[in-house]
Amino acid sequence: MTDLLDGVRASGALIGRTVLDSRWSVRFATGAELTLVAVLDGTAWLHPLDGNPVRVGTGDIAVVRGPEPFTVAADPDARPDDAIALADYCARSAQAGAVGRTCDPGVAGETVVLTGTYDGAAGISERLLDALPRVLVIAEDDCACPMLDLVADEIAADRPGQQVVLDRLLDLMLVSTLRGWFDRPQASAPHWYSRLDDSPVSQALRLLHDDPGRGWTVGSLAAATGVSRALLARDFVARVGEPPMSYLAGWRLSIAADLLRETDATVESIARQVGYGSAFALSAAFKRRRGLTPSQHRAIARPAPEPTRHTRDAAG
Repeated sequence: MTDLLDGVRASGALIGRTVLDSRWSVRFATGAELTLVAVLDGTAWLHPLDGNPVRVGTGDIAVVRGPEPFTVAADPDARPDDAIALADYCARSAQAGAVGRTCDPGVAGETVVLTGTYDGAAGISERLLDALPRVLVIAEDDCACPMLDLVADEIAADRPGQQVVLDRLLDLMLVSTLRGWFDRPQASAPHWYSRLDDSPVSQALRLLHDDPGRGWTVGSLAAATGVSRALLARDFVARVGEPPMSYLAGWRLSIAADLLRETDATVESIARQVGYGSAFALSAAFKRRRGLTPSQHRAIARPAPEPTRHTRDAAG
């Protein structure tokens, strides 16, 4: 958990406060990989693109996986097709005299929502995203978040250095919320989050996590953990849900996906880092599991920036 979240850094995140009443629903279509939605007052309903409405009460925090759009409404029966885009809603707010980071077109609504987004540059790991549902909600009673009040106070007025302060508070809110989610008794926490004991399966997981590029086999893992191949294979499937080599393949490809997005390393170099003998071998495995080649994944995860006027003039 520490390793995966250590690289997460909100930078210039879109953080704001939105006021709603039952007449309005707002569509969030920022393309962000993760969005935090916290309710300061009232009750909000999250409408995912392909799911049922999810209730978020006062003090609760939701995490929404992107990049698909979603809708926030004060009315559970609101139709997502009738929602207004966030930019248009905030434009109406500006016309009504709202300032700063608050979108309120004068509706005098009882629902106040705080949102913060993480885009592709924020370092959200594929391994973390893969462990999250489309929408998760942590109730205030299950995981009180003191940072929520700090963020609300910070956006109340424009102050020097505000964006940096908000970015760091957003990071703390994310970590706190995810810990609360994974620590629930009923949670199916990923194995990289769970505490590892001294059992052979835990030892094997630790070896795979620490050195995924090594040419592991069930036999070499069994020898390293001091048990037979048959016993390790049986206990690994019982605890993890899949065989050791299948788990290792998924772990390697998740690391490769992170490296493709976060670095400029060649596919060949990444292949060798994660235990594949060639770029071709990694590409075949990547396409088989994810439906994309490594190069296609990189192009989607790291879209080329739009040319600025300066670069267009220079090119012309």
